[in-house]
Parts: sequence; C-alpha cells; structure tokens
Amino acid sequence: MLFLKLLPFKDQTIFFMDNTMLIQITNRKAVGLLHELQELNLIKVLEENFNPVKQKLSDKYKGVITKEQGQNLNEHIKQMRSEWNNI
Repeated sequence: MLFLKLLPFKDQTIFFMDNTMLIQITNRKAVGLLHELQELNLIKVLEENFNPVKQKLSDKYKGVITKEQGQNLNEHIKQMRSEWNNI
C-alpha cells in the first residue's frame, strides 16, 4: 500500500486550493501518472511511502457501546461458539 501526501500548486498571486490531500494508490500505474504531473509542475509530491499513524482498535471503538451492551455481546458470542462446538 502506497500513500502520497499532496499539496496544491501555489502561484504568487493565485491560490487554487487551500488544503492538502492524502490519497491512497490502488493501482501502481497511478504512481507514474503522479510523477508525470509533478514533472509538469501541476502537483508537488511531499512524501512517498507515507504511513499513517495506526490507531489501536480498542482506542478507536472505546465508548461506542455501553458496558451492558458489551457484556451482552460477549455472552452472545460465547453462546454461538458453544453451539458450533456442539455440532
């Protein structure tokens, strides 16, 4: 997986965009296209192989469900697993 962080082109008098884009390349051919756009001074590639900070799943989903819902879910999962073991 390859990530590129792109900044918009800035002229001395005109700002075309105000933000930076983070894109994910899904096809390796796109990398060549991006480099060609950079050579034409249409975009500027800031970083290649940029790895976003990975958030732990426990932190990501903390507080999404209540403690009671979590306990009910755990009980349901245990019941389903025991049913599969009894087959």
